[in-house]
Amino acid sequence: MRLLLQRVAHAELSIAGQIHARIGPGLLALVGIEPDDTSEDLVYLAGKMLRLRIFGDEEGRMNRSVQDIQGECLLVSQFTLMADTAKGNRPGYSRAAAPAIAEPLFHQFLEICREAWPDRIQSGVFGADMQITLLNDGPVTIWMDSRDRSR
Repeated sequence: MRLLLQRVAHAELSIAGQIHARIGPGLLALVGIEPDDTSEDLVYLAGKMLRLRIFGDEEGRMNRSVQDIQGECLLVSQFTLMADTAKGNRPGYSRAAAPAIAEPLFHQFLEICREAWPDRIQSGVFGADMQITLLNDGPVTIWMDSRDRSR
């Protein structure tokens, strides 16, 4: 499982021209799921995401988590995070879980996050064509992979 986190001042997600989700200061998390991801991967990355100290304290040091600042999270399923660009110029997506596998795992990830941080988690719609506007704060952008816990 992969997450691409962006610290945002605000973010808005639209579907078919209608606003579906909107957050203030917090995290936009793009979520990529592989076929062999497990509940352990989901729990690990949910905890890491919510506890990651990338927000400024009184001295401007990145020393606070999204929970510490009472921020929000916008989670968006994104199979393209699993792109294989090794050959040619057209990415391959064979590492991405098929929708029948990915959708239940994405919803499980949402529930884990919502249990840990009630009323602060919003999401896109799995498989929808979505448009996201955001103000990246910092900018701070962090890549996390449940298979590589050394980072």
